[in-house]
Amino acid sequence: MKRIVLFLLTNLAVVLVLGVVCSVLGVDRFLTQKGLNLPMLLAFSAVFGMGGAFISLAMSKWIAKRSTGATVITQPRNAAESWLLATVEREARAAGIGIPEVAVYDAPEPNAFATGMSRNSALVAVSSGLLQSMNQDEIEAVLGHEISHVANGDMVTLTLIQGVLNTFVIFLSRVVGYVVDSALQRGNEREGGVGIGYFITSMVMQILLGVLASVIVAWFSRQREFRADAGGAHLAGKRKMIAALERLKTLHEPSTLPQGMAAFGIAGGVKEWFASHPPLEVRIAALQSAA
Repeated sequence: MKRIVLFLLTNLAVVLVLGVVCSVLGVDRFLTQKGLNLPMLLAFSAVFGMGGAFISLAMSKWIAKRSTGATVITQPRNAAESWLLATVEREARAAGIGIPEVAVYDAPEPNAFATGMSRNSALVAVSSGLLQSMNQDEIEAVLGHEISHVANGDMVTLTLIQGVLNTFVIFLSRVVGYVVDSALQRGNEREGGVGIGYFITSMVMQILLGVLASVIVAWFSRQREFRADAGGAHLAGKRKMIAALERLKTLHEPSTLPQGMAAFGIAGGVKEWFASHPPLEVRIAALQSAA
């Protein structure tokens, strides 16, 4: 879940900052000077919605490193790091992508994630907890799962989906803001432009609609997990992939997992609609039934 959460939070922050900057520069007043200009608003929303999503994607590796304290392995310090680099390189070559940066960060929870702007410029990071709690076969499968996310272009596809959603969030939030502001100014002569009701309402609606949009992003993420599991089974072996999922399940009984379970796990305590990953038992069953 860490990959998705970091991207969503960065995207929300970027879009909000862009919205504030536009308000300060008077863009919103230009769009509403002679009534709400819907075609111009839609074009503005598309530019800033898609732009915000791709800015978030461009920042994804930097944000991931800073937020987790991950250390990129440039020169292996021990046999475990040498094996980690060799395994990622082998699986990346098999998947037909550029060799990602490999990083390790200190966290007790078994955790791994992949992020980056393209298939040939990615980051694969694993936690110290994952290295300590799984054997090499299981770690190999986890790495194959993350490499598959990169090979499948999941972050780029997610960015395109988020960009479209951003467009509608920005557009609808300003339409609602304009309607509310018009209702507040009813009976008063409008001299052009909008009042404080527009800015407050549009910012609040942008946050609320942004949270609702994350439901769609989470649904997309759940579907891609099955494909990444299949990719991990192809790169490391079906038996190893199933064993890795079963190890996660046994490490966290009952099924409620801690929030630290990131891209390879299932988010604990999160409502089903907002969960970025399907239940582990469903993923195991899907792999077992696959040809």
